[in-house]
Amino acid sequence: MASVTSLAATVHQRVADALSAALPEAGSADPLLRRSDRADFQANGMLALAKKLKGNPRELAGKVVDAIGADGVLKEIEVSGPGFLNITVADEAIIKTLAGRAADDRLGVPYAAGAGTTVIDYAQPNVAKEMHVGHLRSAVIGAAMVEILEFTGEKVVRRHHIGDWGTQFGMLIQFLIEHPHELDHKGESGGEVSGEEAMSNLNRLYKASRALFDSDEEFKERARRRVVDLQAGDEETLALWRRFVDESKIYFYSVFDKLDMKIHDPDVVGESGYNDMLEETCRLLEESGVAVRSEGALCVFFDDVKGPDGNPVPLIVKKSNGGYGYAATDLSAIRDRVQNLSADTLLYVVDARQSLHFKMVFETARRAGWLNDGTEAVQLAFGTVLGKDGKPFKTREGETVRLVDLLDEAIERATAVVREKNNEKINLTEEEIVENGTQIGIGAVKYADLSTSASRDYKFDLDQMVSLNGDTSVYLQYAYARIRSIIRRAGEARPVAHPELELAPAERAMGLHLDQFGETLAEVAESYEPHKLAAYLYGLASLFTTFYDQCQVVSADNPAEVVENRLFLCDLTARTLHQGMALLGIRTPERL
Repeated sequence: MASVTSLAATVHQRVADALSAALPEAGSADPLLRRSDRADFQANGMLALAKKLKGNPRELAGKVVDAIGADGVLKEIEVSGPGFLNITVADEAIIKTLAGRAADDRLGVPYAAGAGTTVIDYAQPNVAKEMHVGHLRSAVIGAAMVEILEFTGEKVVRRHHIGDWGTQFGMLIQFLIEHPHELDHKGESGGEVSGEEAMSNLNRLYKASRALFDSDEEFKERARRRVVDLQAGDEETLALWRRFVDESKIYFYSVFDKLDMKIHDPDVVGESGYNDMLEETCRLLEESGVAVRSEGALCVFFDDVKGPDGNPVPLIVKKSNGGYGYAATDLSAIRDRVQNLSADTLLYVVDARQSLHFKMVFETARRAGWLNDGTEAVQLAFGTVLGKDGKPFKTREGETVRLVDLLDEAIERATAVVREKNNEKINLTEEEIVENGTQIGIGAVKYADLSTSASRDYKFDLDQMVSLNGDTSVYLQYAYARIRSIIRRAGEARPVAHPELELAPAERAMGLHLDQFGETLAEVAESYEPHKLAAYLYGLASLFTTFYDQCQVVSADNPAEVVENRLFLCDLTARTLHQGMALLGIRTPERL
């Protein structure tokens, strides 16, 4: 693997060196380089420097230009306005840099310096409950951050903190004891049970047990005693609890499979996985004075967290009846992840509505010394999925939308688009239409989520999501497929870089954007903002569209080296789209 220094980094270093040479009294000043619509780059650092040195910014900028000198990287530098430097890079430098990227499997993207271990907590459904639209964002955003961080060199440990413990299991287990065949099944064809069938069994059992719990006081009392047995570790009760967990996993995994996400069993560590740590967590908090007793409950108080009445609102770690709150589980998970998994960073992909809870949990862990200067906890908070009306996404009947129904509809719509666009020229088989429809439908759902800043709500509009126009995954997938088609039709011509050629404006614009891939990924990995990668890829696809309109690639009128160079730019664009989309968890069909 050979990392490639980006043109932005090269230009930044050249200008910084010139600054130091021309103005030694400035020390190591930052040239404040950025992309510009007036040239390739603009350096604005002269203005602040002139103020500091009490000089004329245009004169200082002129001295820097004189100190830079000519070479093969910089084509032109001019002083503009009050003292800006407008910098144009040589065409040769663009193609040589891109050739370096093309020669590397990783497209020249370096591994991050000082990479550590990040534990990502994402995709956390509840046992014996159906997954709904509210489970979508944690799964999609979390999976993308796993891929991006791993690609940049971070060691990532996945954790799926499923809801697999609580008082509702007393009701479910007691009902199963009294109706022992309710979870029996052989699958629709006598083989393994499907995820849909598993959920159907669980739904039926949940509704029946809830109806009995609400109507029969004697059953309610037996169910409550069963909770005590479960928490005490009674073997029969635990065995039946495991059946519920296993049945739910069949369903979970089928939904994640439809989402084109791989969930590994060892990474599923639910609330129950920390049961043995809860008492010790509470003891350590109380002995250290971090938590105190209040009205019989073990609580942690915060000066800046108060209720509407002005009284402090505590984090309840242990209830007055001896039961443990969610905080005890979350704090035990932090201890485990820091002490046993050696995490440097804990990343929680969790709904923004839980922000106060996690703020209190993280602060408690810091006070207890479980989080310190070498370990940080971050909530990647996400907003709500809304319907077209701008209200939380519901069915016409006002029910929460089942996630599997939403995914099926996306696939159905996308498949219809693929079938409509199919013609004799493309000539997709029915199998290819179905496969592409699935990849486009799931990609559309993921991209709509990932192209929005995680903290913002977004409207779920399938008509827009599967559109070929605008900022959609379909637009990106069609750009990729178009490039693959161009390369297939090129015959004997092959992608070859020709640094000696002069580039057309559309070629330059696309080339400079291609060079920003590594820097974009570094920024996304550092800030946990996958929407910036989506925006980069949409920008690349848009620049390709302009290039395609303005620059004929395969043409008898073009010299062979022009054809090869344009094929080279096309090929690198396709590879960058493919890699970037893969990091977002979206597939790129070869033919559309």
